[in-house]
Amino acid sequence: MKRRSAVKAMALTTFSTPFIFSQSFTSINKLFSSSETSFKSNWENWPDIRWIGPEFWGNRLQDWEIKEGKALCNISAPNRALHVLTHQLGDELLDFTESVSIHWLNEKLIGNPAAYAGFRLGAKGIFDDYRSAAVFGKGLDAGINGAGQVRIGELVSESKLDLSKPVKLNLQATNSQGKYSILLSGFNIGAEENKVSVSLNSVDAKDVSGNLALISHVSKNQSSTDSMVSFSDWVFQGDKISENPTQQFGPIVFAQYTLHKNTLKLTAQLAPLELIEGLKVSLQIRKGNSWESIQEVGLDPEGRIANFRIENWLHEEMVPYRVHIVLPLKNKPHEFSYYGEIARQPKADEQLKVAVFSCNADHGFPDQEVVTHVKLHQPDMAVFLGDQFYEGTGGFGIQTSPLEKSYLDYLHKWYMFGWSYRDIFRTIPAAIIPDDHDVYHGNVWGEGGAHAPSDEGWGYVAQDQGGYKMPPKWVNMIQRTQTSHLPDAYDPTPVKQGIEVYYTDWEYGGVSFAILEDRKFKSAPKNVLPDEAKIQNGFIQNPDFDIKKYYHIEAELLGKRQLNFLENWASNWNPDVQMKAVLSQTNFCTVATLPKGSISDGIVPSLPTPEKGEYVTGDAPTTDMDSNGWPQKGRDEAVRIIRKAFALHIAGDQHLASTVQYGVEEFRDSGFAFAGPALNNLWPRRWWPPISAEHQPYNTSAKNTGDFEDGFGNKMTVMAVANPYKSGFEPSRIYDRGTGYGIITFDKKERTMEIECWPRNVHPLENPDGQYKGWPITVSQQDNFAKKAKAYLPPVDLKAFHNPLVSVFNEVTGELQYAVPANQDVFTPKVFSLDPHRIEIQELSTGEVKILAGLKPNDKSSAQDMISRT
Repeated sequence: MKRRSAVKAMALTTFSTPFIFSQSFTSINKLFSSSETSFKSNWENWPDIRWIGPEFWGNRLQDWEIKEGKALCNISAPNRALHVLTHQLGDELLDFTESVSIHWLNEKLIGNPAAYAGFRLGAKGIFDDYRSAAVFGKGLDAGINGAGQVRIGELVSESKLDLSKPVKLNLQATNSQGKYSILLSGFNIGAEENKVSVSLNSVDAKDVSGNLALISHVSKNQSSTDSMVSFSDWVFQGDKISENPTQQFGPIVFAQYTLHKNTLKLTAQLAPLELIEGLKVSLQIRKGNSWESIQEVGLDPEGRIANFRIENWLHEEMVPYRVHIVLPLKNKPHEFSYYGEIARQPKADEQLKVAVFSCNADHGFPDQEVVTHVKLHQPDMAVFLGDQFYEGTGGFGIQTSPLEKSYLDYLHKWYMFGWSYRDIFRTIPAAIIPDDHDVYHGNVWGEGGAHAPSDEGWGYVAQDQGGYKMPPKWVNMIQRTQTSHLPDAYDPTPVKQGIEVYYTDWEYGGVSFAILEDRKFKSAPKNVLPDEAKIQNGFIQNPDFDIKKYYHIEAELLGKRQLNFLENWASNWNPDVQMKAVLSQTNFCTVATLPKGSISDGIVPSLPTPEKGEYVTGDAPTTDMDSNGWPQKGRDEAVRIIRKAFALHIAGDQHLASTVQYGVEEFRDSGFAFAGPALNNLWPRRWWPPISAEHQPYNTSAKNTGDFEDGFGNKMTVMAVANPYKSGFEPSRIYDRGTGYGIITFDKKERTMEIECWPRNVHPLENPDGQYKGWPITVSQQDNFAKKAKAYLPPVDLKAFHNPLVSVFNEVTGELQYAVPANQDVFTPKVFSLDPHRIEIQELSTGEVKILAGLKPNDKSSAQDMISRT
């Protein structure tokens, strides 16, 4: 495999100057340090919006807004923190001060000493990154409580202030011999002489190093939807404070795009700015030293996205772009831009390198190592195949109503995804498709868009009945934010409840990708299997029930609409397409085991992690119907169609990286599939099947490879699998769970696909052999339809054709057997019956078709005779 040695330049961040690059680690702040850094909040110049401004991150998004020139915490609840992003407290032993005005709004909490508001000092997250601190940061809290007492930690003043009037808090931190003294004083505005103070001495220096934040807090049992406090005039200054203005986030937070048949579609994700009347968002491209607007659109008020569609995109080289807005601040209009690149599309004779991602819990947020290592591969495109986040992302669970709050709740998690990975897809196109957790489900059996009766509860009772628990408007909003940049849907007709669809094909760099919606049309197993199966969360609770006997039940997997799409996609090839692949949320088999007798996968997070090289015994293949191993008949139908296009299947979802070859009638008669590893793994699945003495592994050093049947009886040949093991790296909940990403290189000259599987913390250039065991694996295009021939048609001479597509049909059934661009002078078609067949040879560059009909298998005619019959 050829590796590119150069590394693309780091991408630009959202900011008003185009030459500043995005960095993450706090060390860069020193570049911006001054002898006396100062900051003052600017909320008084902003209009009322459901957002807190580009210098800040609020936990949660829906809990903070700008109203009447103040930062309003519109809820009374635990740990509502508002972090400044552009300034941090450095490690230097230097002094600083800060002040803020507080307006206590929740009268019910006056007199409650457990409620408080004020400053959070030295907030730190799991990782040394201001973003980690902004989302998860804990620190030293100092402020005023509901009893009117000023407090630092647990230390409170004896005197009290009147919370019915605005309060001014001043904090002074002074270093002496490596320890800090913190003096906090407060007074009612207009009565400065009645100052109340408290002082905390001998504070460790580490406790005042990290993020600066404001905090509004009340215990969970005192929570309410009442606004608690608002803040204004937040000022801090001092030598200890460092500054990095590029760490602003928003108001344009990220953007993703595709280029398909000379149509550019770009979706820009913005902050909640919908209350600003007449707001326009511009897409601009660089022309020389200036920027030219090529389209201007409005803002979707639900998803807060701007959708751009540019026809006849004929640029053959990279084009810099920016998304641009002008916000009408009260003091003056202010311009904001987000910068990226529309990449040069790889040519027909160049390789296409695809980065593969899925399953992104927040354990590793902000996942900087993933971005750094992936960019070293220099991928040409990226695919994010579902579970861009999980319900717990950000630490607050989910809010399902009212609808507007649930929109913002989703965006809070979605923004975190973009904050982590936007520098991957800032400069290359990307496909992003939602999966079950993206729509607040543990599992989704979509039932063609039906409503899941969430009034019966949010758990298995509703979920197992199929459909979507959240309202259709919300589901559509999710899909628009993640998929509206994809090429147009094959058939855009909505399903039940008006839920939209997005399944489509995307042609890029000589490869056509069929993008499927695994979940939307799938039957709920509880609705089609006998009651005696006792289905719960897709698992059979009755140990005596044999699912393999129910192959022929009437159950949908992809649904007739998507099967028709796949048939059409498999048979039609455009001139620039040389190879094909399928993208979906999950693979068409169940590569997973559990301790024998298990009737649920709820034990997965608590299963012990084995030592590297240890083989776990006592497991058996699972029958998890969330996977696309069920329903078996629908699985076989899908695999049969996909192999007609000699297509590789690329998926996510399983949390267990694997490369398998599908079997339908027999082992190894169909195509290959790669299920990539999870980026951050909540559910570390594993593959430890029982091994018979006769078993022949594919890889002699890994006996859990080779031919197996999954729990449903689906045939699969496991080529490689990345089971969790004790890595020795910390945090173990990231590195001991088989996390990482995939890289797939399509070589159109050689007609091969090289599959790589990388741990997220391995530097691919410094450790080129650091992939998970069993990878890389190279698969040829022909390997993706490995069904054994029953006979052969006479060889076809293709020397006179420049770019021929050979399609083989059974003339008795009328069915397409397969279609493939033939890159050889003589092609001998294999067939699977002794029926007469028809060959259609299409010159893709001109559309001209030659038909060879009535061909008998094993005919001895020469290749020249075959051509002369046309």
